[in-house]
Amino acid sequence: MESFTPLAKANTSFSLALLKTLGDNDKTSNVFYSPFSISSALAMVMLGARGNTATQMSEVLCFTKAEEAQKAGGQQMQMQQQAHSRLPNFLKVVLKTQGCQDELHSSFSQLLSELNKSDAPYALSVANRLYGEQSFQFVEDFLGKTRKHYNAELETVDFIKSSEAARVNINGWVENQTQGKIKDLLPSGVLGNLTRLVLVNAIYFKGSWSKKFQESATRDAQFRLTKSNSKPVKMMNQKSKFPLTFIPEASCQ
Repeated sequence: MESFTPLAKANTSFSLALLKTLGDNDKTSNVFYSPFSISSALAMVMLGARGNTATQMSEVLCFTKAEEAQKAGGQQMQMQQQAHSRLPNFLKVVLKTQGCQDELHSSFSQLLSELNKSDAPYALSVANRLYGEQSFQFVEDFLGKTRKHYNAELETVDFIKSSEAARVNINGWVENQTQGKIKDLLPSGVLGNLTRLVLVNAIYFKGSWSKKFQESATRDAQFRLTKSNSKPVKMMNQKSKFPLTFIPEASCQ
């Protein structure tokens, strides 16, 4: 599990920066998202990036060389405090060789294997898939690496003549992978005859509370929407001791 530590630290930094950005964009709505889904999807995109695109992605996602990574520990708090205008600190891994990106993708691969274990005391599955235009020639090296590191197979579809059928196909796969929880991920009109590749990530989780709530203890209570507005909702209740943390990057606890 030690091999996951750099990736875990990087994803944590990315998660907090993204949480703050989402919260700043809409301060009145609930925020529910999967940082791992987003980071792994972006990492898959980076497998195919070259030239200026690769350079710009590396800058935005803050990939560092070995000497820069060694300094990251002491500078991490300062960098997180400067994370208001963009999403920094994503995947700041300790890189020791020129094959640093291969090590990164290998870490994602190992983590995906751990998360998808069938003998875990919870239900958790992460699935990736590529949908590509059937007349378009994709680089085999890219397809091989997405398959190797992210278990992402390519399914060819006809975006040019049947983009709506492709959309329905993609939505059906997502709905199946999420046990029916996510329906119509892609709305009508989002794909067209110029679409060439769609990268899809689906995650499903179902678990039980380690300290279960009794249904009979559910009570009506006020849920605060903003500092001045609240509404009545059904709230679970139990008396126990739970750990609490404060996240300064997102100004929440």
